[in-house]
Amino acid sequence: MQYKILWEPSEELKNNSGMKKFLDFANKRFGKKINDYGDLFEWSVSDPGGFWGSFWDFSDIIHSKPYEQVVDDPKKMPGAKWFEGTGMNFAENLLRRRDDHPAIIFRGETGISKTYTFNEVYKTAQGIAEGLKKLGVKKGDRVAAFMPNLPETVIAMLATSSIGAIWSSTSPDFGVKGVLDRFSQIKPKVIFSVDGYFYNGKQFDSQAKLRDILHELPTVEKVVMTDYAGTLDLGSIDNSMKWDDLQGPAEGEMEFEQLPFDHPLYIMYSSGTTGLPKSIVHSQGGTLIQHLKELMLHSDVKKDDRVFYFTTCGWMMWNWFVSSLALGATIVCFDGNPFHPSPEALLEMADELEITLFGTSAKYIASLEDAGVVPS
Repeated sequence: MQYKILWEPSEELKNNSGMKKFLDFANKRFGKKINDYGDLFEWSVSDPGGFWGSFWDFSDIIHSKPYEQVVDDPKKMPGAKWFEGTGMNFAENLLRRRDDHPAIIFRGETGISKTYTFNEVYKTAQGIAEGLKKLGVKKGDRVAAFMPNLPETVIAMLATSSIGAIWSSTSPDFGVKGVLDRFSQIKPKVIFSVDGYFYNGKQFDSQAKLRDILHELPTVEKVVMTDYAGTLDLGSIDNSMKWDDLQGPAEGEMEFEQLPFDHPLYIMYSSGTTGLPKSIVHSQGGTLIQHLKELMLHSDVKKDDRVFYFTTCGWMMWNWFVSSLALGATIVCFDGNPFHPSPEALLEMADELEITLFGTSAKYIASLEDAGVVPS
């Protein structure tokens, strides 16, 4: 059977890719002759310790203590111990760039837009982390978000992980039962939320659902509210405060709790099609190094790229694309209906913002096709 090649990278693109640079790095380090992707894949599965140890150095992961060994027993899956002895922090790696280049660009379907520089993200995350500490949040506590895909959501996650607390998020379009099926399992101490959100030209209130959720979550000690829709009513939400009032002083250097490689970072969930959604814990080190591998090698993301993924905070692709910050890339957050006010909305945004990686779903592409939209 003959296959038609739709696209092939130029030699220049190949030679400047993260994949080629890592291949050359590994060859020089180990005296190997890895010539192509097939060779690289074979090495990764035949010598996982060598592969991941090499990638740890190549990706320049920030850490305070060296690891004792890459892996104790790679055949013990699950149960293998990776990078034991190291001390590190996920947020410190994502907040390594601190200049006035755009870090987060937000676009909402109503035309709301915001831009945070890397320095602003760092300072705001520092202030939110100080605020969380004053609320008593400490290493191992759970912090949850019932939030749209806003810059504040990303920053709250970074602040949470800087302390060593564990982050879990859902989207405000979830029903009360869907949120409780997830958050009642993890017993969060603090919840971040909003007053409302927008979809398909309509405004939806989040506060009524939030009150019902909080009624069934007695472990929540404080609710931090972002005024997104302009309808914030703090008086109707027990133990609530505004986002701006949570921020503590952002002076000096931000503190990053140094944690083991396998310290919990995220709690995500299965779909819940067979009973309650199953809680899935992802470690800070495992999440970081796997995301960096996919972003640097497979997606070829580089400093100053602009990375977008059409996702809510309830899908794991949100967690994935946010890690692009570790490479100095700009992330583009979108909230709303991707077909509002027209089917071309996201494509026009990609053009306007010069997005270099556009992540989406098969359903979105099929919907474009049904609408007769052909991206140029």
